[in-house]
Amino acid sequence: MALIYNTWLVGLSVFVAISVSYTALRLASRVANTELPYERAWLIAGAFVMGLGIWSMHFVGMLAFSVAVPLAYHVPATLASLAVSILTSGFALAITRGEELTLVRLCGAAAVMGAGIALVHYMGMAAISIVPAISFDPTLVALSIYIAVSASFVALWMFFRLRNGNSWQRSLFRVGAAVVMGSAISGMHYVGMAASRFAAGSYCSGGIRLDQPWLAASIGISAMALLAVTVVTAVYDSQRQSRARRHAQKLHEVNVRLQYQATHDALTGLPNRTLFIERLHQEISRAEHSQQGFAVFSLDLDRFKVVNDTLGNAVGDQLLRRISGRLSSLVRLEDAVTRSGGDDFLMLICGVATRTGAAAAATKIVHEFDKPCEIDGSAVHASASIGIALYPADGLTAETLVAHADEALSCAKDSGRNTFLFFDPGPSSVSQDRLDLESDLRRALVLQQLELHYQPKVDVVTGSISSVEALLRWRHPERGFVSPAEFIPLAEESGLMFAIDEWVLREGCRQAREWQSAGLPFIRVAVNVSPVNFRESRFLCAVRAALADFDLDARFLEVELTETTVMRDAESAVVLLEDLSRMGVVVSIDDFGTGYSSMSYLRKLPIDKLKIDRSFISDLATSLDAVSIVKAIISLAHSLRLKVVAEGVETAAQLDQLRQLGCDQYQGFLRCPAVLPAAIVAIMRTQAEQPGPSDKFGHLRTQSKLGVFSRRSGG
Repeated sequence: MALIYNTWLVGLSVFVAISVSYTALRLASRVANTELPYERAWLIAGAFVMGLGIWSMHFVGMLAFSVAVPLAYHVPATLASLAVSILTSGFALAITRGEELTLVRLCGAAAVMGAGIALVHYMGMAAISIVPAISFDPTLVALSIYIAVSASFVALWMFFRLRNGNSWQRSLFRVGAAVVMGSAISGMHYVGMAASRFAAGSYCSGGIRLDQPWLAASIGISAMALLAVTVVTAVYDSQRQSRARRHAQKLHEVNVRLQYQATHDALTGLPNRTLFIERLHQEISRAEHSQQGFAVFSLDLDRFKVVNDTLGNAVGDQLLRRISGRLSSLVRLEDAVTRSGGDDFLMLICGVATRTGAAAAATKIVHEFDKPCEIDGSAVHASASIGIALYPADGLTAETLVAHADEALSCAKDSGRNTFLFFDPGPSSVSQDRLDLESDLRRALVLQQLELHYQPKVDVVTGSISSVEALLRWRHPERGFVSPAEFIPLAEESGLMFAIDEWVLREGCRQAREWQSAGLPFIRVAVNVSPVNFRESRFLCAVRAALADFDLDARFLEVELTETTVMRDAESAVVLLEDLSRMGVVVSIDDFGTGYSSMSYLRKLPIDKLKIDRSFISDLATSLDAVSIVKAIISLAHSLRLKVVAEGVETAAQLDQLRQLGCDQYQGFLRCPAVLPAAIVAIMRTQAEQPGPSDKFGHLRTQSKLGVFSRRSGG
């Protein structure tokens, strides 16, 4: 019985085959270049779309021919061929997503895929309910299977080779490959059709008649529409992921730059105190296992201020660089040298457990300073005093060793300079003063000598104020105001810090509630939390109790934590910060840039603000490096939907630069120092009375990541 073909349906089937081939190439690219779990989703979706496309091509091709009798199709068998087509397509995409495709693997995969494509065709033919059954020419059947396997071999090879890249040359290659592959698939189909033999007098028994040309056109057009949508989606997803990768690379570069800036001294290039303490922790851990001691040197240049005052800061900077180079040349690779600030240096001398060994090293350093430094043709003389602490004799922790080395340094300078002294555990005037100060600090809370001053955080664009930072002050009856830099470390060492932190938290909440009851515009109070208390189990309970006792909505409270505090144990920090977030408390990362953050954690932390450390702001108007760092921090923060607060803004030039860089808020002497609560009341009332740019809901936008609060605060 002769076969008659509908020419335009044949052309439609070939076009569908080419479209399927091109779509398959795009899908292979998405599967191979997409990260989990999206890779699996693309594999499943790709198998379905590609399988449906191959099946549609075969089905349109079958509807393109007719014989003397109307044909009917067995529906379950037809759907079964569709399932085989989808499974075969999934197999092809899975094979080409690996890192390599060996010849053996390629040949085996081509045989399986070719057999699958041939099976789809012959299952479709078997679905024709005709009596007697269709017979096939074995030679042509074998040829069709050979074409299917060969086409699969070429297709899989092309899938693998053309899966990467989006250049116009690669796109052109994909189009050419799709034409070759589509023609091969069509060739296999029509060779298989030519292999079929319909007996004279055949008739259809059962099944559904699907020989209408419009049905074939509908299936073909629908398949191409689905393929087109898939290609567009794949291209869009590829471009989206490409942008994401570029952004991730930029973030990585910013992170590397910030990490270096945070761990190294800008002037000398030496590691800074943060990195030295970390290195000291590692050495202590190693020494505990090896039972081998080491020494910590605290070194200070004698009369360095005289050099700066007489020869200028430029010469002083050059001298520090020369001294840094000399100290580095005197130590071994396993030792460490750090500039801890100003003309102060810290040194780690490994493998030195006795005073004799440490004295030899210190003597060598002191003698090195006998040589003058040649700077701009002039000989500049400098001497050094050194304080020495030994592990384990003088301390078992990094902080204790450094503190004892600093104390020994102070004694060395008092004893005539240009010498070295070891830490003496006996009482000294310095130790006695610390003991007296600690005793006074213990009474300060009871005697109500502690007080909070508040520094406004000002919107860079509008100049409005919606939050203040609570800064702790100690008004000593005899010493006057004692610097926080002096009594905070003492409180941490003596175990007083939790009580002080709790007082600051409760006083800040009380003041916020008082301002709220007085009818002031929205004003949030930010309190700082000490690193030693952040991970205390009592900390969260103290926050809940303070909010409850003063009936204060959590949105009026902000907790500030230093970058180092959070990143010291980022995993547990995430859990604690999530608990704060669920309460509705705003969380800020203070002193950002002075530690170093992991991007993978920073994007996970439920925080709302990054505060740029004042050390970056002070050089903003004069240093391009400072501008670059601040710009990078602002870009990073905004990409993570965080607000940025600049600390220590003292000049209009600094503010103008921050405004150009897109900073959100600032605080500093330019607008207002830390003042007593009454002054804040006056400022807020003046702000409410003066017309100006409105930012009524600006305080709500700081809740970018805390969905719980955004649901509660509706206006």
